[in-house]
Amino acid sequence: MVRKKAAAPKGRNKTPALQDWSLPTATYLYRDPSAATLQWDTVASYLRDTLGIPCEVRNEFFSIFGGRDREDLARQIAATKVRHIQRPFEAMEPLYGEVQFELRLLEEPSKSVPGILYDGFRYATLLRDLLTPRERSLRVLHIVFAHRLLGTFDADGRYHARAVVCSFPSVVSTSGIVEGPAKPKEYYTVKAQLSIALGAVPFEAAKQPFAGKFIDYDDPRLTEVAKGYALQAAMYHITHEPFCEEGSCRLFNAHWQSELIEAQIESGRLCVRHEAKAAEIRQTGGRSRTTRKTQSPHTRAEKGLRKAL
Repeated sequence: MVRKKAAAPKGRNKTPALQDWSLPTATYLYRDPSAATLQWDTVASYLRDTLGIPCEVRNEFFSIFGGRDREDLARQIAATKVRHIQRPFEAMEPLYGEVQFELRLLEEPSKSVPGILYDGFRYATLLRDLLTPRERSLRVLHIVFAHRLLGTFDADGRYHARAVVCSFPSVVSTSGIVEGPAKPKEYYTVKAQLSIALGAVPFEAAKQPFAGKFIDYDDPRLTEVAKGYALQAAMYHITHEPFCEEGSCRLFNAHWQSELIEAQIESGRLCVRHEAKAAEIRQTGGRSRTTRKTQSPHTRAEKGLRKAL
């Protein structure tokens, strides 16, 4: 027997999507000191103009919420390290040297972390637990820019580096912007050939023939790219749908550097559907209209994104 849908009560909002939106009353962007070319105020202004939400730039996340016991924090960070790229995450007690390495990074956050992969969702959970109770709320949107390379375990049975991990809080990895989306196929051929000839991995030499075809560290285009990933994190927080299937939309989930450049640099715009959705968000005046107040933010924030990735 087919049941008829019950008619919506009179007076209920005519736009069902709005009932599930979580509009923040405060938004904070956290700097990554290693990203020398990234203009943080420009990214914050872009979010304010695009979504009509308040947005403030803060210093590096751990400088605010890191607490006094830096060695314990270093141990917690080291515990999120991915041990086997082709296996689901396995919790392990970090080695002394790993803890000391993370401790040095906490003391000098301007240094990058090449070649080390961290589990993105566990790293985001660590950040969430460090937030004060007052700010651990869907009324506050946190977008943390970090230099650590974050990854998620995919259905193909291996970890993949990500530019953004949408969660609560969301994390944009500046290293992930460079290392996540794949470079041109020819780049890997050239790198392999040079590696055989020179007996080492000549990253800089391999990059030269492909200059401009991918985002690199300290790239002057990084600010434009950061706008798009910050917007993806904000849209995830508000509408729970961070990505778009249209390659020219800033919400496109790029898997290749060429796709990233098309969406964030060559286009730099939202598609028609998402521009309309952004306009709806702006029309609310940035007022929080969260309706699911009884459900914790991390429970809602972590549902469904693994499929989207």
